[in-house]
Amino acid sequence: MFNLQDDLDLLLESPSSLTVNSTVRGTIKEKPGFNPSEDAAALRKAIEGIGTTEKTLIDILTQRSNAQRQLICKAYQDATGRTLCDALEGDTNGHFEDILVALITPPAKFDCQEFIQATKGAGTTESILIELFASRSNHQIKAMCDAYLAETGRALIHDLKSEVSGDFEKTLLILAEGKRDESTNVDMAKAKEDAKILYEAGEKTWGTDESKFIDILCHRSVPQLRQTLVEYKSLSGKTLQESIEREVSGRLEEILVAIVKCVKSVPAYLAERLYKSMKGAGTTESTLTRIIVSRSEVDLQDIKAEYKKLFGTSLYSDIEVRKTFARKLLVLVNFTKNCQVTH
Repeated sequence: MFNLQDDLDLLLESPSSLTVNSTVRGTIKEKPGFNPSEDAAALRKAIEGIGTTEKTLIDILTQRSNAQRQLICKAYQDATGRTLCDALEGDTNGHFEDILVALITPPAKFDCQEFIQATKGAGTTESILIELFASRSNHQIKAMCDAYLAETGRALIHDLKSEVSGDFEKTLLILAEGKRDESTNVDMAKAKEDAKILYEAGEKTWGTDESKFIDILCHRSVPQLRQTLVEYKSLSGKTLQESIEREVSGRLEEILVAIVKCVKSVPAYLAERLYKSMKGAGTTESTLTRIIVSRSEVDLQDIKAEYKKLFGTSLYSDIEVRKTFARKLLVLVNFTKNCQVTH
């Protein structure tokens, strides 16, 4: 298995999915000549006929952008008086239903619903919270918070406080504000200073001052943090991730490591999440669906490339050997106009 981006010098010039002007590297594009009424009619026929025609649902919903799907939803409701979401939930089931509903959900609302699911019931799924807040940009986090307010009438940050505690809570709450510095300028002196602060807060002293790690990792811009990673390695002889893993534990360790990984490369971080979701006997279907659908118009091409580099196999082939439901995600992973789906 390839080690996650040990060459920090190359990191300084690589693009980031967290920055404001990041290049879109998704697998789904807008369909030219798009007609929402025609698509809505075809979906209606596929759903209301004798037996739901899965191929039609897949072909239409995976070959339109999310913005185009929203227009299809409106056309469908105008024509039938029923939401497309209700129709899909009534005529499909299981994880296939989850994929289709995810596809027609606006990105911010989808993230919001994943947050709600992660905090639902007696326990909180911290790994999903970590993924959501570490891998999303300021804009995406603010959009998720707005969607949550519209959905529940409550502030997401207010409800988040009741789900987590301690330094893990502090870290999540800072990220949930969506106020990471977005400057593209790098202050070399500041990077050296921050590296020294982190070294003295961890490796150099007895005990660890977690607050210094939280402050720097949650507030500095991505370019600034990348330079800090380089300076830290030069100063300490270890990577910052290695130091965090030595000095911090529990959920705080997990989220700080996730932030460092996302500063390096969000696609590599999500590729690793996908790999772990399929490793072993079981498959975590919700993780597959969440990452592949949510990144299909953002950076899924880069996730595919990182997956191949990290694990020596293609994301496509690893999904292909999974259950039928997972194979239906292949059109998003390897999207081409004439892609075929194995049922």
